[in-house]
Amino acid sequence: MCARIASPCVGLCSTTLGDPICRGCQRTDSEIGEWMALTAEQRSLRMAQLDTLRERVAGRFLQVIDEAMLEAQLRRYRIRFRPEQPSLSRAVELLRVGRDRIRDLSRYGLKPLEGVAELSAAELYARLGEHLLEAAGERQASSKYPPLPHDSHDQEYRA
Repeated sequence: MCARIASPCVGLCSTTLGDPICRGCQRTDSEIGEWMALTAEQRSLRMAQLDTLRERVAGRFLQVIDEAMLEAQLRRYRIRFRPEQPSLSRAVELLRVGRDRIRDLSRYGLKPLEGVAELSAAELYARLGEHLLEAAGERQASSKYPPLPHDSHDQEYRA
């Protein structure tokens, strides 16, 4: 039996439409293409980088006021999340899935920050999505996120 390979994919891949960065998971088209070839450690590192990006961007718009409530709502609506996934990264997933149904963010353990409090959940997610895409583009262009080291086994085959 094969082990399940963790992935940040949310089933909304815009790279198939020509986007160089996926609007769903914020990975580049090359990151998506090479995902299966990465070691488990490399995938974990990439997922942590994406979580950090989501936390940083979502933190401009939202505050988690009740982590337990957020997790309960994620479970209630069967929204996939990882145990180690930070709350603000989880909040991005909640908004992605529930943006058209959510009326009161406080019922989900979230509080919009000043400047976006008047937005609907759908409008908030649209603004957040724009900023995520912009930050993902900066991540791609930045040397701050150097390529992951290759598995030593790969080095043998390159020689």
